[in-house]
Amino acid sequence: MPLVFNELAGWVSVLLGMISGALLGMRFHDPAFLGGYGSLPRRMVRLGHIALLALGMLNVLFVQSAGRLVLSDNELSIAQWCLLLGNVAMPACCVLTAWRVGLRHLFVLPVALLIGGVYSVCAGLLRGV
Repeated sequence: MPLVFNELAGWVSVLLGMISGALLGMRFHDPAFLGGYGSLPRRMVRLGHIALLALGMLNVLFVQSAGRLVLSDNELSIAQWCLLLGNVAMPACCVLTAWRVGLRHLFVLPVALLIGGVYSVCAGLLRGV
């Protein structure tokens, strides 16, 4: 898969994070919004919005580092897919957990994907040292 997919997905994720933050910000003054400031739904939706921003930038940074990674084509592809899918799955899990708390067990998927992707990047950088 061309690296531009991770870069584009990263920037789209940042944009969606900003838009979702703006939408959430329109109701921040309402103490009862999404069950109140300390409620699980409100915390999870906020975490999802931050995940969009942070994981989007992680994908952009991955593309910037890709040229220095000493990884086989297969290893690079695995890292790409892990970071890309983790970028989608983490905010989705946050929103799903806000909707139905029992879905919190799905977090193992994005966590495993992101750990695998970041581990691959670290390993690829260390091999080049």
